[in-house]
Amino acid sequence: MTAPDDVHVVIGGAGGTGAALVAELLRRGHRVRSVSRRGTPGPAGTEAVAADVSIRSQALDATRGAAVIYQAAQPAYHRWTADFPPMQAALLAAAEAHNSKLIMADNLYLYGPVEGSMREDTPPHPVGKKGHLRAQLAEELLATHRAGRVRVAIGRSSDYFGAGGANSTLGEFLFDAAVKGNTTRWLGSLDVQHAVSYLEDMAVGLATLGERAEADGQIWHLPVNATLTGREFLTTVWRAVGQPPRIGSVGRLMVRIGGLFSPRTRELNETLYQWERPFLVDDTKWQRAFGPYQPVPLEEAVERTLTWFRSRQRPR
Repeated sequence: MTAPDDVHVVIGGAGGTGAALVAELLRRGHRVRSVSRRGTPGPAGTEAVAADVSIRSQALDATRGAAVIYQAAQPAYHRWTADFPPMQAALLAAAEAHNSKLIMADNLYLYGPVEGSMREDTPPHPVGKKGHLRAQLAEELLATHRAGRVRVAIGRSSDYFGAGGANSTLGEFLFDAAVKGNTTRWLGSLDVQHAVSYLEDMAVGLATLGERAEADGQIWHLPVNATLTGREFLTTVWRAVGQPPRIGSVGRLMVRIGGLFSPRTRELNETLYQWERPFLVDDTKWQRAFGPYQPVPLEEAVERTLTWFRSRQRPR
């Protein structure tokens, strides 16, 4: 395993967020170790390690020598409450044992329905078990930091898209359909504003939190790529595809029916409010501390995402 010299360890390095972060850390000149259950190889220069980091001994071994540990792994959507707590406990123990800084790639579920834009100081009012879980995990991380046991920073993002982002709500559900020429369906209302995150922008935000000491002990909203309606986002996608827009939506009734057959779809019920009302994110704090950073232009980000989804299509 790599010697303990500026090793940045990405948990979930084979996933969408993790892979984007691995690429960004390599671009910045860091020594990078990508940890996944299968030890999936990463780009040239990446050390790949197979581990189940919910098991403490494996988490300790996989993160040995880490200057920074990035927790970017995502259990199956319907298994969050079962799988996230032991994973976080094992990674906190590993970070404490190795004197590593721990960065959590978080989402916005704990805020619940909000009037106006979500900020880092917005009081949490979680809805449903996943929102309550996110609130619990975040408080545990910050309490560990306050106790002086582990240096922690939390980076939060909205629903994301990008190369590697297959499992996001904006992933296969949307871009795969566009690549195949099928109707693209937006969750909830097509005509309310919704902040979206792009994986490469998120990676810039998370890598910065790992590098900068002033990020420690705080919550940060990562750079937002765009805030627009679902109709505007889908129109941008179809413009990049070069075909007339084929746009639809998925409301509560369709989610309930789909949930009868799919555990993942069933889990969408408790977060559907995010798609039925404006979902706005304020990233001013990060921009003032570490910016200015200009996110990848939406049209370019969409084109890169489509290119990746096209690459996954099997030849006929």
